[in-house]
Parts: sequence; structure tokens; C-alpha cells
Amino acid sequence: MLGLDRNAARYTWTAALVLLTLFAVYKIRQVLFLLIVAVLLSYLLYPVVTMLVRWLPGRSRKPALAIVFLLVMALLGLAVAEIGSVAAEQASSLAQRAPEFLKNLKQQPTPSLPAAAQTLKQQALDQIANAVRQHYDEAVGYLPHLLMGVLAASSNLIYLVVVPILSFFLLKDSVLIRAQLMRAVPTEHKHEVDEFMRDVHQLLLQYVRSLFFLGLATFTVFAIVLSLFGVSYGLLLAVIAFPLEFIPMVGPLIAAALILTVAAVSGYPHLLWIVLFLGLYRMFQDYVVAPRLMSEGVEVPPLLVILGVFAGERLGGVPGMFLSVPVIALMRIIYLRLVPR
Repeated sequence: MLGLDRNAARYTWTAALVLLTLFAVYKIRQVLFLLIVAVLLSYLLYPVVTMLVRWLPGRSRKPALAIVFLLVMALLGLAVAEIGSVAAEQASSLAQRAPEFLKNLKQQPTPSLPAAAQTLKQQALDQIANAVRQHYDEAVGYLPHLLMGVLAASSNLIYLVVVPILSFFLLKDSVLIRAQLMRAVPTEHKHEVDEFMRDVHQLLLQYVRSLFFLGLATFTVFAIVLSLFGVSYGLLLAVIAFPLEFIPMVGPLIAAALILTVAAVSGYPHLLWIVLFLGLYRMFQDYVVAPRLMSEGVEVPPLLVILGVFAGERLGGVPGMFLSVPVIALMRIIYLRLVPR
């Protein structure tokens, strides 16, 4: 009557809804990332909760959840008290002595290098020292504003409380959530969706377990070996390497570069031993430990990992890099389900 095409109006309305949904997802991307982290934490705790449910009388899920979360909070508190305090002291000492380390490194000659290489070394050290000195002076001048910065950042500390709470409710209501999702699926597709959800469940279980144990192994080995080697700030470097292990490809490289840099500026004389250790450990981690922890459902070709890491960084920064491997593995599951074998 008004000259409007119903099909065109329907398509326009659909496109508007899609754009509005994408805009809403973009605006709440931080909340969605928190939810994803809570899901991963719940998958990390899921095997322990399931084991306790089988052991406890009555097989009640709520007491098992309470016990697990109390144990987790106790272990985190113990780790912060015993390890975090030492790492914080080492970080403070490293920040205060960085100009001194660079000055000493600059004054140490390297007879084995030719004159041109010595000149390049001195120029590089001059640039590093100037940069450190500049940022060091800025940090000292910023100390009066430290309290305001802590107060401003304290709003983010609520995430440390929100994520475990979300994980608690996800574990408590996981059966109900799955039942509600399956109820919304048409009857003729229930079998395919059920198998897909089982594959995703197994994928997340294996991935989170593997990621945690790889990070824990890296922290333990680095703390022990760097201490035996006599590397300064070994515990601090091991603590930093633990979360960097969660970022595929790039994280371990950053950790290795950081360890070598700190060892060099602190005057450690046997850098070749550290390089050899880091290379052997990475080969053992990537070709022996990781394949045993991850089954075929989690394994992703190295080329896809590299492309996924760079794409994730462009799309979401560090969170995008962190989620790149599980997203690629999930896409692989979808592809195998949709494409007939």
C-alpha cells in the first residue's frame, strides 16, 4: 500500500538486528572475556569436583563445590604469601638496581669482540641505559600518584572475586544449563548437537588441563634451574614465565628473552648455559610433554597456531592471543561435523 517491499523490509530488519548484536557484543567484550575465563576455570576444577562427588556420602554436588573452592582459595593465599612476597621483593630490587646493572655492563669490555662490534655494543648499551634512566626517573616522579593509581585500579580487582563466583555457579548449574540448551534444539537435530557438545566438553577439559600443567611445569623447572644456576631474580622470572606459557608461541619467546635480558644486565657470566637450557626445555616441552597432555582433538597444526596468534592479537590483543588455540580447535570440530567424511 505504501510501496514497501516486505522482503526488503525483512532483510533490512535482519541486517539491523545483526549489526546491533555485533555492536552489543563489542561493547560487552570484557564481560564476555571474564565469562570465558570463568568457564575455563570451571573446566579446570571440574575433574576434582566430580571425584569428590563420587567420594562424598549422598553424592551431593554442593558440598564438593564448597570443599574445592575453599581448597583453591587456601592454596592461592598460601602461594601469594610464600611466593608472591619474595617475587615482589625481587621485582622492587630489580627496578631499583637496573641503572646500576646497565652501568656495570657498559663498563665491562669484551675482548673477544672486534673493535666495530665493541662500538656497536657501546651504542646499544647507551640507548638502553638512556631509556631505562628516563623511565626510571618518570617512575620515581610518579610515586606521589601511586596511591591514586592503586585506587583507580582497584575496580579491576573485583574480577578476581567475580571469576571464581561465576565458576562456582557454572559448576553448580552445569547439568541444568545443558538440559536447557538441549531442550531448545529440534528433535531431529538433538543427536548431532549432543555429540558436538560432548566433543567441545572434551576439548575444553583437555586444553585447560594441559595449559595449567604446562604452566606449572614451566614455573617449577625455571625456579629450580635458575636458582641452581645462580641467576639473580630467578623466582621472579619463573613467576612471570607461568602466565606467559598460556600465550601460544609468543609467550615462551617473551619469557626466554626476558630471562636472558635480566641475566645479562645483572652480570651473569654464563649466558650460554641459559640459552642451552631454554632451548632444550622448549624442545622437551613442545615435543614430549605437550603431545602427551593434549590428545588429537586439541592438537592444532603449527601454521594455524601462528596465524591464529597473530589474528587473535589483531582482533583482541593479549586475550585474543590467549583464546586463539581453543577457538581454532573449536572451528576444527565444527568443520569435522559439517563436512562428511
